Amino acid sequence: MPRFFVRKEQIDDTIVHIHGDDAHHIARSLRMAVGERITVCDMQRTEYLCELCSFDGEREVCARIISSQVMNTEPPFAAHLYQALPKGDKLDTVIQKAVECGVASVTPFESERCVVRCKPEQEEKRTERRRRIAAEAAKQCGRGCIPEVLPTCDFDQMLRRAAAVDLPIFCYEGDDTVPLRTLLRPHLAQLQGSTPSVSVVIGSEGGFSQREAALAREMGFLMAGLGQRILRTETASSFVLSALVYELEL
Repeated sequence: MPRFFVRKEQIDDTIVHIHGDDAHHIARSLRMAVGERITVCDMQRTEYLCELCSFDGEREVCARIISSQVMNTEPPFAAHLYQALPKGDKLDTVIQKAVECGVASVTPFESERCVVRCKPEQEEKRTERRRRIAAEAAKQCGRGCIPEVLPTCDFDQMLRRAAAVDLPIFCYEGDDTVPLRTLLRPHLAQLQGSTPSVSVVIGSEGGFSQREAALAREMGFLMAGLGQRILRTETASSFVLSALVYELEL
């Protein structure tokens, strides 16, 4: 059944008002008609079974709420991914898979060893495209909300934002790291009974410099090793997020 996300203000008593691209998708791409059913999520973990009741061309589609239920597809933690800019279209894959693994937000950033650099004149367009990727992934995997995708920031900005959580994890292949499992379990045990917030910081293809790792240590990040094999940058985030799901959800 087709799935769509709306804001709470788009729900008027028993009627859901769907606008923009989603209205066009229902009317033109899916060629749906009055009486057919869709699933709507309100971005606040409530899911509605709805029946289409009216079309205003491609501008607005209205659907009548048949039933509702609280969703259980959101993880019991808030994971914020900070991904150093990778080459090519790898960031698209990172965002898609991170959404499937339950991430709450994704923030790209520049580090010393990034080959790709942020182009300010293209950033708005690229961020919007990344948000569409996140939205499509959220629909496909049955999420209760669309994770936020933020514009690219620099390394120092990333550190400040990523440090302001319960569990800031800096993934590093250098010395003086702690295996991920050894790091996670005692810290998560201290946070039982709450919804822990976690930052996951992943480097680009060249990893992080020693200077960057030293800055992260100074700011209190937990330096995590990801095993005996070197993971690709587009694999590492899903690896860590899957470990969080295993420890806290499965």
